[in-house]
Amino acid sequence: MEQIHYYEVDLNWNEGRKGKLTSPVLNDSIECATPPEFVNGIEGIWSPEHLFAAAINSCFMATFLAVAENFKIEFSKFQCNTICKLEKVEGKFIITQAVIKPTVKLKEKEKQSDKLMRVLDKSKAACLVTNSIRTEIELIPIIE
Repeated sequence: MEQIHYYEVDLNWNEGRKGKLTSPVLNDSIECATPPEFVNGIEGIWSPEHLFAAAINSCFMATFLAVAENFKIEFSKFQCNTICKLEKVEGKFIITQAVIKPTVKLKEKEKQSDKLMRVLDKSKAACLVTNSIRTEIELIPIIE
Protein backbone atom coordinates (compact mmCIF):
# COMPACT_ATOMS: atom_id res chain seq x y z
CA MET A 1 0.00 0.00 0.00
CA GLU A 2 1.39 3.39 -0.99
CA GLN A 3 1.44 6.12 1.60
CA ILE A 4 1.11 9.78 0.78
CA HIS A 5 1.90 12.49 3.32
CA TYR A 6 1.67 16.26 3.04
CA TYR A 7 3.76 18.82 4.93
CA GLU A 8 2.47 22.39 5.00
CA VAL A 9 4.60 25.46 5.62
CA ASP A 10 3.35 29.05 5.50
CA LEU A 11 5.46 32.15 5.01
CA ASN A 12 4.57 35.67 6.03
CA TRP A 13 6.77 38.49 4.78
CA ASN A 14 7.75 40.89 7.58
CA GLU A 15 9.85 43.65 6.03
CA GLY A 16 12.78 44.12 3.68
CA ARG A 17 14.16 40.67 2.86
CA LYS A 18 12.77 39.00 5.99
CA GLY A 19 9.87 36.64 6.64
CA LYS A 20 8.60 34.08 9.15
CA LEU A 21 7.99 30.40 8.44
CA THR A 22 5.22 28.62 10.35
CA SER A 23 3.20 25.45 10.04
CA PRO A 24 -0.28 24.74 11.36
CA VAL A 25 1.03 21.54 12.98
CA LEU A 26 4.25 22.90 14.56
CA ASN A 27 4.81 24.96 17.70
CA ASP A 28 7.86 26.99 16.65
CA SER A 29 8.37 29.49 13.86
CA ILE A 30 11.58 30.22 11.96
CA GLU A 31 12.66 33.66 10.88
CA CYS A 32 14.21 33.57 7.41
CA ALA A 33 15.85 36.07 5.10
CA THR A 34 18.00 36.52 2.05
CA PRO A 35 21.58 35.59 3.01
CA PRO A 36 24.14 38.39 3.36
CA GLU A 37 26.00 37.28 0.21
CA PHE A 38 23.13 38.71 -1.87
CA VAL A 39 21.86 42.27 -2.28
CA ASN A 40 20.05 43.46 0.87
CA GLY A 41 20.74 40.12 2.55
CA ILE A 42 20.75 39.91 6.32
CA GLU A 43 23.36 38.29 8.57
CA GLY A 44 22.46 36.00 11.43
CA ILE A 45 19.08 34.80 10.12
CA TRP A 46 18.24 31.41 8.57
CA SER A 47 18.32 31.63 4.78
CA PRO A 48 16.83 29.29 2.16
CA GLU A 49 20.37 28.01 1.61
CA HIS A 50 20.79 27.19 5.31
CA LEU A 51 17.36 25.56 5.38
CA PHE A 52 18.35 23.44 2.34
CA ALA A 53 21.44 22.19 4.19
CA ALA A 54 19.33 21.68 7.33
CA ALA A 55 16.81 19.59 5.37
CA ILE A 56 19.61 17.34 4.11
CA ASN A 57 21.23 17.11 7.54
CA SER A 58 18.05 16.39 9.51
CA CYS A 59 16.79 13.86 6.95
CA PHE A 60 20.15 12.06 6.93
CA MET A 61 20.00 11.87 10.74
CA ALA A 62 16.44 10.52 10.77
CA THR A 63 17.31 7.94 8.11
CA PHE A 64 20.52 6.95 9.90
CA LEU A 65 18.69 6.46 13.21
CA ALA A 66 16.14 4.14 11.57
CA VAL A 67 18.73 2.12 9.63
CA ALA A 68 21.11 1.91 12.61
CA GLU A 69 18.26 0.60 14.77
CA ASN A 70 17.43 -2.08 12.19
CA PHE A 71 21.11 -3.11 12.03
CA LYS A 72 21.45 -3.00 15.83
CA ILE A 73 24.31 -0.50 15.76
CA GLU A 74 25.16 0.61 19.29
CA PHE A 75 26.49 4.14 19.45
CA SER A 76 26.83 6.81 22.10
CA LYS A 77 27.15 9.85 19.83
CA PHE A 78 25.84 10.98 16.46
CA GLN A 79 26.77 14.40 15.15
CA CYS A 80 26.55 15.59 11.57
CA ASN A 81 27.86 18.58 9.63
CA THR A 82 26.56 19.37 6.15
CA ILE A 83 28.11 21.96 3.86
CA CYS A 84 26.35 22.98 0.65
CA LYS A 85 28.13 24.59 -2.28
CA LEU A 86 26.17 27.32 -4.11
CA GLU A 87 27.38 28.43 -7.50
CA LYS A 88 26.13 29.96 -10.72
CA VAL A 89 25.68 27.40 -13.50
CA GLU A 90 24.39 28.44 -16.91
CA GLY A 91 23.20 31.76 -15.49
CA LYS A 92 21.29 30.24 -12.53
CA PHE A 93 22.25 29.81 -8.89
CA ILE A 94 22.09 26.19 -7.81
CA ILE A 95 23.45 24.13 -4.96
CA THR A 96 25.76 21.81 -6.85
CA GLN A 97 27.20 19.80 -3.97
CA ALA A 98 26.40 18.83 -0.41
CA VAL A 99 29.05 17.21 1.76
CA ILE A 100 27.59 15.26 4.66
CA LYS A 101 30.08 14.63 7.47
CA PRO A 102 28.58 12.39 10.16
CA THR A 103 30.57 11.54 13.28
CA VAL A 104 29.49 8.38 15.07
CA LYS A 105 30.98 7.11 18.30
CA LEU A 106 30.46 3.37 18.51
CA LYS A 107 30.18 1.52 21.80
CA GLU A 108 32.19 -1.35 20.27
CA LYS A 109 34.29 0.16 17.50
CA GLU A 110 36.23 -3.01 16.65
CA LYS A 111 33.08 -5.12 16.28
CA GLN A 112 30.79 -2.69 14.46
CA SER A 113 32.93 -0.39 12.26
CA ASP A 114 32.34 -2.33 9.04
CA LYS A 115 28.63 -2.65 9.75
CA LEU A 116 28.46 1.08 10.53
CA MET A 117 29.95 1.93 7.12
CA ARG A 118 27.21 -0.15 5.45
CA VAL A 119 24.59 1.61 7.59
CA LEU A 120 25.95 5.03 6.61
CA ASP A 121 25.93 4.11 2.91
CA LYS A 122 22.37 2.76 3.20
CA SER A 123 21.34 5.94 5.02
CA LYS A 124 22.73 8.08 2.22
CA ALA A 125 20.94 5.94 -0.38
CA ALA A 126 17.60 6.01 1.49
CA CYS A 127 17.49 9.68 2.52
CA LEU A 128 14.32 11.10 0.97
CA VAL A 129 15.64 14.67 0.78
CA THR A 130 18.85 13.76 -1.07
CA ASN A 131 16.83 11.44 -3.31
CA SER A 132 14.57 14.39 -4.17
CA ILE A 133 17.26 16.82 -5.34
CA ARG A 134 19.82 17.00 -8.17
CA THR A 135 22.66 18.10 -5.90
CA GLU A 136 25.73 15.85 -5.84
CA ILE A 137 25.96 14.24 -2.40
CA GLU A 138 29.29 13.28 -0.85
CA LEU A 139 29.53 11.31 2.40
CA ILE A 140 32.64 11.66 4.58
CA PRO A 141 32.09 9.68 7.81
CA ILE A 142 34.20 9.79 10.94
CA ILE A 143 34.04 6.76 13.21
CA GLU A 144 35.13 7.15 16.82
